[in-house]
Amino acid sequence: MNIREVDNTYVAGTYKRFPVEIVRGKGSVVEDAQGKQYIDMGSGIAVTSFGVADDVWQQAVTEQIGKVQHMSNLYYTEPCARLAQMLCEKTGMKKVFFSNSGAEANECAIKVARKYAAEKNGADCFTIVTLENSFHGRTLTTLAATGQAHYHELFQPLTPGFAHVPAGDMDALRKLAAETKIAAVMIECVQGEGGVVPLDPAYAKALAAFVKENDILLLVDEVQTGNGRSGALYAYMNFGLEPDVVSTAKGLAGGLPLGATLLSEKVQNVLGYGDHGSTFGGNPVSCAAACSILSRIDDNLLQSVREKSDLIFRTLGSAKGVQAVTGMGLMIGVKTEKPVGEVVAACMEKGVLCLSAKDKLRLLPALNIPTDLLQKALDIIIEVCGA
Repeated sequence: MNIREVDNTYVAGTYKRFPVEIVRGKGSVVEDAQGKQYIDMGSGIAVTSFGVADDVWQQAVTEQIGKVQHMSNLYYTEPCARLAQMLCEKTGMKKVFFSNSGAEANECAIKVARKYAAEKNGADCFTIVTLENSFHGRTLTTLAATGQAHYHELFQPLTPGFAHVPAGDMDALRKLAAETKIAAVMIECVQGEGGVVPLDPAYAKALAAFVKENDILLLVDEVQTGNGRSGALYAYMNFGLEPDVVSTAKGLAGGLPLGATLLSEKVQNVLGYGDHGSTFGGNPVSCAAACSILSRIDDNLLQSVREKSDLIFRTLGSAKGVQAVTGMGLMIGVKTEKPVGEVVAACMEKGVLCLSAKDKLRLLPALNIPTDLLQKALDIIIEVCGA
């Protein structure tokens, strides 16, 4: 059997894979089993921050593998400690809990919020409010947090204690707060899986003021928006927010599994000995990879991300067959006149790998994609959309 046949026979059928087997790559160019090359405009859904087989990343990973590939959290390891230090120094947060994924990072954020609220406001203060159209993960609890009903249908009963309000509607949040004891509000500054839709800055500011006035924790899900993707280190920085808890994953370790939950001064000591844990969280190889990534997300890179974002908005915003361009940084949604599935397939045929989010084409290129390569991909997208 070839690889596709083996995969279809033995791998659970949860993914609708494209008919392409990627075997190698370098930077923002990948190659399939037949030798065809593609410009990668998805970066593993915002994971390979500096592209495929990045030299600096590879060196950090292989050096750490040669020392120790894993050690339980019963012992200290330098990459884990150094990464926590970097995250705190770059954000002003005080403590970090490491896990394996974005969903786990969000689970930790939820646990922190519930424990904090129960201890301060009583056991009946546990409701976590999220926004409609949000996406926070695929565990039962993060599915419950996700504000999209179709994700809930097959897995009832979900974890109780979640409520959803429309993004942009402060009156709905105020009404809910008058009826329910709210422990925390969890938001994405850009709703990625919901169609790459940024929050309105005025709404984000009003929400932040409201939760602060009412001693409700603000949790910001930076799983996809984080680690330079938005043109800032974390997207909440673009909105002037001061979150109590930040969750992140995806691009943090550049291609290895790693989640992080960052805790502010207010909640830094909420989790005590035995309250939470993870076997692989803080894995030294993943943390060494993340130190490599985070150390290179500097002002120059972020400026470059913003400039490339401007290029995408300018180029596609006036293109034939494009109705709208949304997003922030190198997290872009493109509403096309043609069905998005047709656009993705045609781009792939012409050598550009794109994603989709709801009815939009989704672009998540590597943060350091060369401008000429980005322009070449945009030319192909324009050709496909306007044909």
